[in-house]
Formats: sequence, C-alpha cells, structure tokens
Amino acid sequence: MNKKFVIAWVAVFVAWMAGSFVVHGVLLHDDYAKLPNLFRPEADAQQYFPLMILAHVILSGAFVWIYSRGAEAKPWLAQGIRFGVAIALLTSVPMYLIYYVVQPMPGMHVAKQIVFDGVLMLVLGALVAFLYRNSRAA
Repeated sequence: MNKKFVIAWVAVFVAWMAGSFVVHGVLLHDDYAKLPNLFRPEADAQQYFPLMILAHVILSGAFVWIYSRGAEAKPWLAQGIRFGVAIALLTSVPMYLIYYVVQPMPGMHVAKQIVFDGVLMLVLGALVAFLYRNSRAA
C-alpha cells in the first residue's frame, strides 16, 4: 500500500459517502419514505450508521485496489468510465434486481436506484482513474 493508494482510498471514500447521501438521502428519500415496512425509520437507522461508514471504507478500499491492479497505459477517463460500468454491472445492477425479486419494491424505485447508483459508479470510476492517471504512463 503506497501513498497514492491511500490518497485514492480516502478520496473515493469521501466521494462515495457524499454521492450515496445525494442518491439515497436526497434523490430517493421520498421513495424510501413510501416504503415504511421495508426500511428502518430514520431515527432507528442512525444507530447503525457506523456500519454504513465501515461498509463504505471497505467498498472504497476494494474499488481502488481493483482499479490499481488493472490500470493500463490508456486514456484515463475512458478507462475510469469503463471501470465504473464494470463495477455497476458487478454490484448495483444485480443487487437491486435481486432485492426487487425478494422484496415488494416498486419497479420505478428499483430503476431509479440502478440509474442513480450507476451514475455514481461512473463518477467514482472517473475519480480513481484521474488519481491514477500517471501511474501507467506509456
């Protein structure tokens, strides 16, 4: 683990937490409020927030680690977007589809989760690629 890795890990963690707040705490807030039998009330959920932080620390570290192992001497933005698409297809898309199968979620809610989290993965992919842009210079 080097300095670049740690900086990227912290940057991705901050961006992921902020992006998740925008996606789930702002854009989807009203959608979640309409499903009180599926989600914890906000006051109850707050006691579990340290686990949310831990999850994002793990996610961010793994995200940066996987990217750092496969970065190539190619244009960083395209590489980051490609990585974001791959991560979205590996995580967000199947996860929300599985939740849709096992929970009575409205289809439009699931579509919003997939789209919004998918966009977040593209942003995070671009961020990590930007941070690693000179690591594999040709």
